[in-house]
Amino acid sequence: MKIDAVKWGWVLLVSLALMAGSAWAAWVWQANAYSQQLAAKEAAYHTERTNLANANSAQILAEQGKRFALEQWLAASDQSHYRALTDEKTKQARLRDRLATADLWLSVQLDAAAATGCDAVQAPTSPGGVVYGARRARLDPAHAQRIIGIIGDGDNAVIALRACHAYVRAIAP
Repeated sequence: MKIDAVKWGWVLLVSLALMAGSAWAAWVWQANAYSQQLAAKEAAYHTERTNLANANSAQILAEQGKRFALEQWLAASDQSHYRALTDEKTKQARLRDRLATADLWLSVQLDAAAATGCDAVQAPTSPGGVVYGARRARLDPAHAQRIIGIIGDGDNAVIALRACHAYVRAIAP
């Protein structure tokens, strides 16, 4: 009986060793499967983050392209606006010079009815003119210069307003 008991002891010990080995193998297999799941989740997370970073980079590049195009347009618009202002100032300076040298003079048309004191019909135009009545009064050159200055300021304001309108139309679709 003793041999049977020793035999059974060995059988029991081998059985326990096999069960421990299989438990250990199961634990290793589960740990490996869990590690693979974690690796797959981490890879998916990194892929998602990379895709988001790429999308953000593409959006930033698109916005930079828009900004560059707007800067180019603004530079061209500013140059055009400056050219228009310069041309207008040149015209005003020439006009002032012509007024100062009496090469050109400003005049106003007088009311023919008020001048004669009656409600008469105005005289017909001369063969080369389009203004009815021949009665005109010449303006003082100093007054003419002030009028030209006021007109110049108005022209500058209109040019600046056009530039503002063009800018607003460009940035606000």
